Amino acid sequence: MPHMDIESGSAAVRPARDGDEAALAALWEACGLTRPWNDPMKDIAFARGGPASEVLVLEREGRIAASAMVGHDGHRGAVYYVAADPAHRGEGLGRAIMAAAEDWLRARGVWKLNLMVRRGNEQAMGFYAELGYAQDEVVVMSKRMVPHASRGDET
Repeated sequence: MPHMDIESGSAAVRPARDGDEAALAALWEACGLTRPWNDPMKDIAFARGGPASEVLVLEREGRIAASAMVGHDGHRGAVYYVAADPAHRGEGLGRAIMAAAEDWLRARGVWKLNLMVRRGNEQAMGFYAELGYAQDEVVVMSKRMVPHASRGDET
């Protein structure tokens, strides 16, 4: 994984490893990415457990400063849980972790990356637009395959 210069120092991107779970969940919570119906610990374990997915972390000064869950279905790539430490926004962490996710997909022969952004998250949409992403004329539909007690927007 790459080592890169970020605006205020250097950082290294690596796959998540055992022991990173609590720091990842805390980062995702700080960034407003968690939802009651998605257990971050289960999401991390599931992504790390398969050959077609990974949780990438950007480590700076010995701590996780950004993350991206990346994977593919053999046809298209997807990225979830893109997070950058809110205390260090604007320092290039989000760009760096997205570049690492794109590189991970390219290395596996994936030629298109799909993103899902919750409605109303204009800040995220602007960030991705700056990286060259555009809205497609599609509707994302989903079906919960495992019942749960929580209700709400289940993306």
